Amino acid sequence: QVQLRESGGGLVQPGGSLRLACAASGSIYSINTMAWYRRAPGKQRELVALITSGGITNYTDSVKGRFTISKPNAKNTGYLQMNSLSSEDTAVYYCNVDVIRANGWPGVYWGQGTQVTVSS
Repeated sequence: QVQLRESGGGLVQPGGSLRLACAASGSIYSINTMAWYRRAPGKQRELVALITSGGITNYTDSVKGRFTISKPNAKNTGYLQMNSLSSEDTAVYYCNVDVIRANGWPGVYWGQGTQVTVSS
């Protein structure tokens, strides 16, 4: 199995920064993509950022120029650097990975979510 552990969420003032981490562990051969989603109160879950194993990135328009996603490192940990945060970024952020497991089978996994609250 594959487990994801997110960290780095919390309370931050408008204009501040946070860095979320997603650590993937377990039976992983390779990570094809790592992505961050978020769900704000009363809204549907949306894709925030995604990065492929080749380094191709995709960001939702509202975070372009403010958020940066990084490829998982040798410890299968990837990051989402979030700058210039505003109240509209308040949400639960979820890590998602698309992997090839050690047995050769693909799999998609989700983290438990980490709360990000932007407030003065």
